[in-house]
Amino acid sequence: MIVHVTGGEIPQDEIEQYKARAEKMHPGTETLNISVDGDHVDLEYVVAPTPYERIRRITGYLVGTVERWNDAKREELGDRVKHAAI
Repeated sequence: MIVHVTGGEIPQDEIEQYKARAEKMHPGTETLNISVDGDHVDLEYVVAPTPYERIRRITGYLVGTVERWNDAKREELGDRVKHAAI
C-alpha cells in the first residue's frame, strides 16, 4: 500500500495504524492519502477496482453470457421482442 502524507508530519506508528484500518475497513486499498490539518487528519482510500461479470435477465433466466446455452434456447433469444429504451 502506498501512503502519501500531506500538510504535516505524523509518527510512523500512527501511519501503521491508519494502514491497518484501511486494510480492515476497505480491503484492496492501493493508496492511502493522509491529509494533516493541525490535530485533525483526513483519510482518503484509493481502492482497486473490483472486476465483475455483467448479469442480465434473458428469457426468464439470469445469465452472464449465453455461451453455454443450447440451440433451442439461443433461438428463443433470437425470437425475443426487443423494446426500445424510453
